[in-house]
Amino acid sequence: MYKTKKNTNDIQSRLLTTVGLLILSRFGTFVPIPGVDHDAFYQSISTNPLVSFLNIFSGGGFASIGIFALGIVPYINASIVIQLATTSIPYLEKLQKEEGESGRQKISQITRYLALAWSIIQSLGIAFWVRPYVFDWNAQFIIEMATALTTGSMLVMWISEQITEKGVGNGASILIFVNIISGLPKLLQQTSYSSNNSATLYQLILLAAIFFTMIIGIIFVQEGTRRIPIVSARQLGKGQSQNKTSYLPLRLNQGGVMPIIFASAFLVLPGYISQITTNTQILSLLASLSPNGGNKTIYLLFYFSLILFFSYFYASLVLNPSDISKNLKKMESSIPGVRPGKATTDYLQKTLNRLTFLGALFLAFIAVIPSIIESITEISTFKGLGATSLLILVGVAIDTSKQIQTYLISKNYENIMR
Repeated sequence: MYKTKKNTNDIQSRLLTTVGLLILSRFGTFVPIPGVDHDAFYQSISTNPLVSFLNIFSGGGFASIGIFALGIVPYINASIVIQLATTSIPYLEKLQKEEGESGRQKISQITRYLALAWSIIQSLGIAFWVRPYVFDWNAQFIIEMATALTTGSMLVMWISEQITEKGVGNGASILIFVNIISGLPKLLQQTSYSSNNSATLYQLILLAAIFFTMIIGIIFVQEGTRRIPIVSARQLGKGQSQNKTSYLPLRLNQGGVMPIIFASAFLVLPGYISQITTNTQILSLLASLSPNGGNKTIYLLFYFSLILFFSYFYASLVLNPSDISKNLKKMESSIPGVRPGKATTDYLQKTLNRLTFLGALFLAFIAVIPSIIESITEISTFKGLGATSLLILVGVAIDTSKQIQTYLISKNYENIMR
């Protein structure tokens, strides 16, 4: 009884810590940078698709130029670069695979330094971008604004890490989740109808049914697994039947919600580049890669390619068929009908590629759902919510609930062993 109460108090402490840190992150969003005409700036960028997209990740802080305007984006971008570099730089690959926890801590430290550098670059870019709306734009203002935004970004990164270590886990994902939720009331107010008439009850019911179906589909895909049976040599040697509970689970979507977050963060780059170039050809290309560009087909193909790439990339990070094959051989286990060694590696790689492709196809299909809804119901669906936000909301909710369940199970197991 005492142990159960202790576990309950522990999880309550983690939940309270998480809530407190999230409140702090929201508070920083509404602390404005001084010296900027915020009303004029907000009116000028209210229809800017890049700002609307960045507001999803900053919870509205980018439009108001708060001290947390950069949000978690620099840290996510740094994580993308480091994880890409891990597969190509031997030093980083050695840290990740051979040095255990010590190596992972070193990689985390490198990621923090890279996030700091990225924050400085972004904050300097914003300082020049808001020049027309600054009362007294000079070198001192540039330094002060860059320092404030960079410090705010580092604080958000610290909050994310504290939620991961002392809270319920998945700090970066939970911050994005809360930022999306915080923007929902305003997004609902901005919902417009292309027919300029009030939506009928039938249209609203159809819209709700489509979104409900999307959520169910996301849950099934996020939870979908392919169970590959495993049989050990000891079972065969003793003449026992195959144990049906022994299997290797391969998820349909190995990376969970992270591929869609990374793809979305990468989509911000064309918007950044378009702000600093005047070349008409480059601007035309960048416009076709934006969600509100002239050619949505090119944008959707680009978006699909990013989702596919990050899905395969994350699958390669989470599972290495060669390592799994070696571990099965060491444990004197094998897949029925598949020879140990290279044949097992090829079989696992082929299965993993198929599952990853199906998962990426699903994410791409969800990405075009808002356009389909708009054409069917004649309702311009919640601007900024779309498929990306919906996937993040559902995915983070599932991952967080699993994290809490895993924590409770591990604590109960520790108490039983004692």
